[in-house]
Amino acid sequence: MGEAGTIVDGAGERRQLLNVAYRLLGSLAESEDAVQEAYARWYALPRSRRDEIVSPGAWLTTVTGRICLDVLGSARARRERYVGAWLPDPLPGHGERDHGPGADPADQLVLDESVTMAFLVVLESMTPAERVAFVLHDVFRYPFAEIAGIVRRSPAACKQLAASARRRVRDGRSPATTAGQAEVVRHVKEAWEAKDIAALVDILDPAAVMTADGGGVVGAALRPIEGGTRIARYMAAIADQAPGLELLERPVNGTPGLVARRDGAVMTVAAFDVAGTRVTRIWVFRNPEKLGPWA
Repeated sequence: MGEAGTIVDGAGERRQLLNVAYRLLGSLAESEDAVQEAYARWYALPRSRRDEIVSPGAWLTTVTGRICLDVLGSARARRERYVGAWLPDPLPGHGERDHGPGADPADQLVLDESVTMAFLVVLESMTPAERVAFVLHDVFRYPFAEIAGIVRRSPAACKQLAASARRRVRDGRSPATTAGQAEVVRHVKEAWEAKDIAALVDILDPAAVMTADGGGVVGAALRPIEGGTRIARYMAAIADQAPGLELLERPVNGTPGLVARRDGAVMTVAAFDVAGTRVTRIWVFRNPEKLGPWA
């Protein structure tokens, strides 16, 4: 396999760890910190100990998983203190990303169904141990024997954790295809630009929910807005209060979404969950700290 020190410095290894960490934490900054901490622990080992490790990549994944597990445990309390709803960081498509300083973590992430906002929000509902067991096994195909060493439970217990998490994902999954979602999101954009409340009501599921993440930094609804009619009126009111806003169809976490810009600056990113021909969930991101990669 070559010299251990060279292996752990590989771009592919770091990319893999970032992809694992983002799916476990939902935060780009926390994911990068977790990976940096794993590398720091690797280089803190005596050289003789590093040479004994047959697979540095597996060692780093295990350590990253444990760090993420600890972060998830403490994140619950931090997110309860967050102003308004806390949502996972939205990811732009590869062609939309800011490739300047600080954009690297987002640029390393693989955009597949395991990073859609709907999927990440379901992951947020899991216990830390469920999330780690499910993500590592079902998404990254790690055996339960290895996951057991991360969550410090038996392989059988890890299998049960993953099964419980799998049920949550199955219950929360919508049947829309990306192509179908793109058409629905386009209709949302057109109705929103026209401030057509009736058209928005037709597109929104009667039980739709809109959740906004402003972090207390910018104005955003502090509680979820429930009901298609209420959401449509809210969206029309926002359009009235924000003249000059440009709406663009852009992928968000790999699925069709909308980006609102004013004078070229990204002000808001919106992700959608669609069932059939109607929007069931809207996640709105306004916290500037979460919009860095969209600059």
